[in-house]
Amino acid sequence: MENKIKVLIAEDLQPIREKYAYYLGRCPEIALVGSVSSGTQAVAAALASPPDIILMDIEMETKDAGIRASREILATLPDIRIIILTVYEDDELIFSAFQLGVCDYMLKNSSNEEIIAGVKAAYEGRSPIRPEIAGKIRSEFKRVKTYETSFLYMLNLLSSLTVTELDTLYLLSSGHTRADICAIRHVEMSTVKSQIHSILHKFKKKSISEIITSAEDLHLLELIIKNRPN
Repeated sequence: MENKIKVLIAEDLQPIREKYAYYLGRCPEIALVGSVSSGTQAVAAALASPPDIILMDIEMETKDAGIRASREILATLPDIRIIILTVYEDDELIFSAFQLGVCDYMLKNSSNEEIIAGVKAAYEGRSPIRPEIAGKIRSEFKRVKTYETSFLYMLNLLSSLTVTELDTLYLLSSGHTRADICAIRHVEMSTVKSQIHSILHKFKKKSISEIITSAEDLHLLELIIKNRPN
């Protein structure tokens, strides 16, 4: 029937795949449109005949095959609702899945009733992780990952500075002028200018203020100074 929920199963273990197929097939509101054993097959099946819902195992031919398949499918068919199936609650993999846009996840030991209820909920847009909540989770996850990336990037750059370059950057961040730094460190203006030029070159920036702002936002500069070598 056209109004039935079209479901595709992607699961590499045949007994589990057949169990899902059996119980989903007994539900009058659901039409099983495919059953595959790999991420590659899931992508091909979804693109050939888009289902409403995909029950997607995370680990198939590779540890993250389900994640990769979900990414490829949702890039082309963003309206498909994907429910990730997993043996255990792996936060990293689950967040990765939500980051891509899957709508829910279920443990493989969920009851048959829970699986069917999950499929119906996803189809009706009332999954436990509702679309708007999933969006917030994805946004937060992206923000955290971006923060981690920028944190490590900035840490590596600051660690590449010499002790004198680090001193100069710290003094500038503390509000001292170049003339102040010359007096404090008993060096010529040409030395300070040379150090600033070197810092800008390492950071690939045109303005010291950009570097200071980024370092201060991540609370890194003071941390580096406190733990710098003598």
